[in-house]
Amino acid sequence: MNTEILNRWNAATERLIQLLSSLSEEQLNKVPFEGSWTAGQVGDHLYKSYDVMGILNGNVEDTHRDPMERLLPMEKTFKDFSIKMKSPESIVPTNQHMDKKQLLSGLKHRIERQRDAIKTMDLTKTCLDTKFPGGDTFTRQEWLSFNAMHTERHNHQLETIIEKVKP
Repeated sequence: MNTEILNRWNAATERLIQLLSSLSEEQLNKVPFEGSWTAGQVGDHLYKSYDVMGILNGNVEDTHRDPMERLLPMEKTFKDFSIKMKSPESIVPTNQHMDKKQLLSGLKHRIERQRDAIKTMDLTKTCLDTKFPGGDTFTRQEWLSFNAMHTERHNHQLETIIEKVKP
């Protein structure tokens, strides 16, 4: 088990649930400013991005490189909040009203499944069935660490949204 990844995952996802839980369903679905996602859409985007268990449980092979090599260059970019990124189509959130209980339940389920993967899987293996957007295969460690980093970035976004939608 990789304690560093687990600690980062737990901190990021606990903050996510805390932020989303702090909102009423109306606030969750309120557009904070023109061109922004709602807090619910951020949650839906993360929910969709957390659908990685098929990748992690799929075909893998031994990795003959640093198991974090492909993620390290992304870290700096993801911590630069002045950069606006475009989401892959498969994880673009819905424009439909988000049910708070359903969203939180779905997120918690996928969060727990990834927590279990961090605790039980050999994270150094390279996942072969799906390439990360941009064309590279990722190790399990890179997929899970990316999800933690991705969550941290969106937690920052949620904090900005919440400042606008809460009285």
